[in-house]
Amino acid sequence: MGHSIFNPDRPGNADRDLQLLYWGNERCAPGHSVGPGIRECWKVHFIHDGFGKLTVGDRSFRLSAGEAFIIYPHVVMHYEADGEVPWTYSWIAFQGAQVRDILAGTSLAADNPVFPMDLRTMPGFCDSLTEALSHGGAADLRLTALLYEFMFALTEAAPASAAALPSRKQDGYVHRSMTFIHTHFCENISVGQLASHIGLDRKYFSVLFKEALGMPPQQYLLHYRMDKACDLLGSGAYTVGEVARSVGYQDALLFSKMFKKVKGVSPKQFMPNDLKQTL
Repeated sequence: MGHSIFNPDRPGNADRDLQLLYWGNERCAPGHSVGPGIRECWKVHFIHDGFGKLTVGDRSFRLSAGEAFIIYPHVVMHYEADGEVPWTYSWIAFQGAQVRDILAGTSLAADNPVFPMDLRTMPGFCDSLTEALSHGGAADLRLTALLYEFMFALTEAAPASAAALPSRKQDGYVHRSMTFIHTHFCENISVGQLASHIGLDRKYFSVLFKEALGMPPQQYLLHYRMDKACDLLGSGAYTVGEVARSVGYQDALLFSKMFKKVKGVSPKQFMPNDLKQTL
């Protein structure tokens, strides 16, 4: 069953230019189906793994990891997970007076709702929204800023000119490798393993990955590990050694060196003051 998080500060005013309503994720059971039905707001689904089918009007779309689709308000849609390899997806729902004007500058339409995910922004977008809730009184401002960033990424992922669209197959390869990294970052991962996992030559895979994300896969893995380390260190519940092993480093000194290289401070400097005093 899916889980949604609602924007705690949403005023429910559709006249606002752009307003986030809720977001969530679900690992669907085989054959899990939604609709046919309509939504009152705009809703985008990001496919992280597996397969499924979307039907709108007389058109059907077979979708897989690395793709996304947008549900238009008051348009009947039906979507269902594959019976053997069901999809895992996340979603965001929003409304606002600017939405139609923004989408008018894209290739999207009610009967053409599918687009490739922007791999720099969209796979972790719901996590970014959840993290924004920690900003206290400024959370609504941060959520709105993230939504505007998303809309900009959407206009680039689905430009009005079809010729400008990137290869969905290539993006699918990169997205599958990102999912593998997110699942196995605490293990000893090599570029060769990543390439083998998605069935590509190591050199070709590295080129695709860098073109999509602006950095080679090993650098992406390093930054992902250090972001996870920040979450653990910031909680104040774990020692540096425990955090190091939790993000794939058996050598705490090597972890500390790499953390400082990426974050500019040592792990101990990053930790809450009350925990530093106990070490």
